[in-house]
Order: sequence, then structure tokens, then C-alpha cells
Amino acid sequence: MYEPIRTRSVHTMADPDDHPDYPHRSREEELDIQLAGHLSALLAVTDELALTGPAEEIAAQVTRLRGAPPARLPGQDGAASPALHRRAHALAGRALVVAASRADTAVAVLAAGRMDAHAAALADQRLVGAH
Repeated sequence: MYEPIRTRSVHTMADPDDHPDYPHRSREEELDIQLAGHLSALLAVTDELALTGPAEEIAAQVTRLRGAPPARLPGQDGAASPALHRRAHALAGRALVVAASRADTAVAVLAAGRMDAHAAALADQRLVGAH
């Protein structure tokens, strides 16, 4: 009554040998890409806060991961709003998680330090706003 299926199912995973020109990345390469992305976002916020020293440290790690220096937006005004510090804290946290999963101690230490710095800045802004 029914004709049998003569082709492979669309749900079958393709054999990597079938498509040698298709790019395949290892888990470590994927984590490098993800980590570089989180650090690049953190760098943008750090530049916006005009934190030159930390921005240079972050840029060095992005360069190491990507093999090329990151694009930067110079000339930021350094407006230290609580929203920017919260955003930077969250981005540093994401970078810390990925750095820990790929066992990148240098980035993990850097990200943890940035989280501490932004948490302290938020606490200082709360204290100043309370008076």
C-alpha cells in the first residue's frame, strides 16, 4: 500500500566525511570564539567607562584568542552609570564561566577581577546616592 522510503532521513546526522569542505570546529575552538565574543563585549563597555588599564588587559586577551586586535571605539566620555557597571559585571561573569570551562586561568583571573571592580563601583555609587 505504501511505497518504502528510498532516501536517507533528513533527521540522520550527516557524516563529516561526506562534506570535507564543511568547516568543523572542536569544542575548544568554539569556546575560544565564545570567550572572545564575551571579552569583546566587555571591552566595549570598559572603553565606554574610559577604564584604560583594564581595557588594555582585555584587548590583549581578545588579541590572543582571535589572533588579531579587536576593533575599538576611542574617545568615550567615561560616564560611570550604574547601568554600565551592571552590564560590565554581567559580561565579566559570562566570560568567567566560559574561561573556567576551557581552563583559561589568565582570562578567569581577569574576569573575576573585573567583576569585583564593577561590584565595588556599584556599591560606591549606592553609598554616594544614599547621602
